[in-house]
Amino acid sequence: MKIGGFEKQSFIDWEGRMAAVIFTKGCNFRCGYCHNPELIYPELMQQNNDISEDYIFDFLLSRQNWLDGVVITGGEPTLQRDLQDFIKRIKKTGYAIKLDTNGSNPMVLKTLIENKLIDYVAMDIKTCLELKKYQEICAIEDPFLLSKIEESIEILRKSSIDYQLRTTVVPQFHTKEIVDNLQKYFFYCNYKIQEFREIKSV
Repeated sequence: MKIGGFEKQSFIDWEGRMAAVIFTKGCNFRCGYCHNPELIYPELMQQNNDISEDYIFDFLLSRQNWLDGVVITGGEPTLQRDLQDFIKRIKKTGYAIKLDTNGSNPMVLKTLIENKLIDYVAMDIKTCLELKKYQEICAIEDPFLLSKIEESIEILRKSSIDYQLRTTVVPQFHTKEIVDNLQKYFFYCNYKIQEFREIKSV
């Protein structure tokens, strides 16, 4: 696993739980408002050494009676080839697992759900489900991007896993009309609108 960050405890990344948060390196999207560019761009990723799995597991084992779960985020975790084995190892320690994803790898998501390796999924919905708008925000030209996103949504909808769909609203990308349409479209599920907050350097 390529791990670029590790937060030992968080009260905000999994509602109702105190969780450790693991940040994986690498992403197939290039959203201009990403809060974690050091996990996305190769030239920035090279500036930081990977965090070892042994370090993380030593910590998790020492906090088994304290933490309520583990969040795996990124970057985009589903790009990691050994994600499934990594999660299996975490599950053996007794932790519940939340996965944050952009939904671009539906088959990986389906496998994790079917094998009962994850307990909660938070999937980012970047904008309304129109290919050109999605490509604009994600800065990629994958012609199958939208179909992958829609497939991931359908996998979640048909599964029994707890999940949340969420959109980070950025003024230059999201009009009131887009936000209203998203809320109407996803009326049937746990859908959350969150406001983009610019990180100011000190």
